[in-house]
Amino acid sequence: MMKLTFNSKFLFIALTIFIIEVLIGKYLNDPFIRPFGGDVLVVVLIYAFLRIFLKANNKNLALGVLIFSFIIEFLQKVNYVAWFGLENNKLMCTLMGTSFSVYDLLAYFAGYLICLCFKD
Repeated sequence: MMKLTFNSKFLFIALTIFIIEVLIGKYLNDPFIRPFGGDVLVVVLIYAFLRIFLKANNKNLALGVLIFSFIIEFLQKVNYVAWFGLENNKLMCTLMGTSFSVYDLLAYFAGYLICLCFKD
């Protein structure tokens, strides 16, 4: 069962990960941390953001974030950014993603495993 709440611990975690993600996106252009590490962290970021406002079963919420991430990745395979007419908007393409990769699915799963480490 989910309950609305406010959790300052997860606010701090989400803000910290968001800042790390921005720094990775702005300053790193390497073959590992930016593509893989960033994708691992984005799952943890989404999870932490939701935990700011929701008191929920840790495993269920983490699984929901993983499924959501997988859905977005598979939508990238069918070029869903173009469905919204955003293919020429660099920021939205970066945020939404434009290319499918099995390695991204692995990164999301690694992020899911990290989410499972958080306590209810």
